[in-house]
Amino acid sequence: MSVDDVPTVPTEGTIRLGQFLKLANLVDSGAEARELIADGEVTVDGEVETRRGRQLAKGVLVEVDLPTGRVAARVG
Repeated sequence: MSVDDVPTVPTEGTIRLGQFLKLANLVDSGAEARELIADGEVTVDGEVETRRGRQLAKGVLVEVDLPTGRVAARVG
């Protein structure tokens, strides 16, 4: 998936990483989000992020490494 193909998910202002993963349908549940973040499987603008409460602003790229492959979405 190229950066141009990444969907932008509309948000109101800033949003927490765990919430965004669910909103963008990158994970099925908060528990899955928590586990993936804790395991270092989530990157924010290319940097591994282990804080579920990390505030995300518009334009930030979030990527998740899943067993089925990498998925991504941009905060909009």
